[in-house]
Amino acid sequence: MNKKRLFTKSLVAVAITMASQQAMAAGFQLNAQSATGLGRAFAGDAVIADNASALARNPAAMSLFDAPALSLGINAIDTDIEVKNATYTTPFGQQDLNTQSIGDVSYVPNIYYIHPINDQWTVGGGIYSNFGTKTEFSDDFPANEYGGLTDVKSINFALTASYRINEQWSVGGGLDIIYGEGKLQRSNKTLEAIIGGATGIQGPLLDVDADGVGFGWNIGTVYELNENNRFGLSYRYSPELEVDGDMHYQTGGGDISNQKLNIPLPDMAEFSGYHRLNQQFAVHYSVQWIGWSAFDKLETSGGQVLNNYEWQDGWHYAIGGTYYLNNDWTLRAGYMHDTSAQDKLTSISVPDSDRNWFSGGFTYHIDSKSNIDVGVTYLVGEDVSVVENSTGVTQINATTRANAWLYGIQYSRSF
Repeated sequence: MNKKRLFTKSLVAVAITMASQQAMAAGFQLNAQSATGLGRAFAGDAVIADNASALARNPAAMSLFDAPALSLGINAIDTDIEVKNATYTTPFGQQDLNTQSIGDVSYVPNIYYIHPINDQWTVGGGIYSNFGTKTEFSDDFPANEYGGLTDVKSINFALTASYRINEQWSVGGGLDIIYGEGKLQRSNKTLEAIIGGATGIQGPLLDVDADGVGFGWNIGTVYELNENNRFGLSYRYSPELEVDGDMHYQTGGGDISNQKLNIPLPDMAEFSGYHRLNQQFAVHYSVQWIGWSAFDKLETSGGQVLNNYEWQDGWHYAIGGTYYLNNDWTLRAGYMHDTSAQDKLTSISVPDSDRNWFSGGFTYHIDSKSNIDVGVTYLVGEDVSVVENSTGVTQINATTRANAWLYGIQYSRSF
């Protein structure tokens, strides 16, 4: 195989691989189920049950409601992501690249309803998101076979039920219908001309607009030690999401555009505790496990492995406090540390690192049955050194850092 042919096939393989990592970025967990949880860094969210959004973290927590409850809100995620100190190497030479700001603002709405049927049974439903990401490099970025556009969204339609066994124990479970969609674009005019000349295939290196549906489930339990102390445990099974749609690849040989992409999403487990120490103050905490190690490879329905990964399981450790100031105001704050899913393999288009969350929020009680919640979080990432290459033909060396501001507002009402 001549050098030009090797360059063509290797470069396109990298374009597909990087886009595959963006499909994987759809698996980035979103902690954005409620403004209430956002204001305490989601510490204790599997058991606090202060509004209907509790069903998103633990279906058994619905047993703590004695009246119908509705919550609806929206969270905004404003990411500040930089790719800096970048050097791009090709067979034609090496160049230093300008710093790229690839963050964006995403909006994550949610709505929940819980309805007690009798003293034992409660049912509920919700629409929210557990996964999503968006990054976009400028059109003139020289290494856009590694960058480009990634815009992935997911919507979770949840149907849940809980059963109170006795005064201490409750159990619950539910069905998750997950709809995902994504746009992935990788392009480089010079490389497209080379590849098109060698293969006759014209167009961008990669252009995908795909969607799909998967089915998952979740279970949970709540133990109430007494009126002021309780614990919650939940487990969520996430499916392998199969997506298809309009997909264009300049592969240089081997057509996979008519196949589907299988994207495994991670299972999650969470343990939470809540302790009201006195009339005005409570502490709460959570430990969450996210099974990212299941994401070992990205494979098409035809059995072609696009890329292998070495991701590791992630962990969230959160602690928070709630101050019940008076009948009108409730204040809250929290801190979370979560660990990176990426280990040895990293990417400029999927920046990831260990992160620290600093959160605060409040509830304003409009009356005895309705309230407004506001939550704010500043998320701080770390500098990560990234090296990506196409079997030695092209390579980019860079440093990535991802910070973010998260804002949420929510209305809740009981009936």
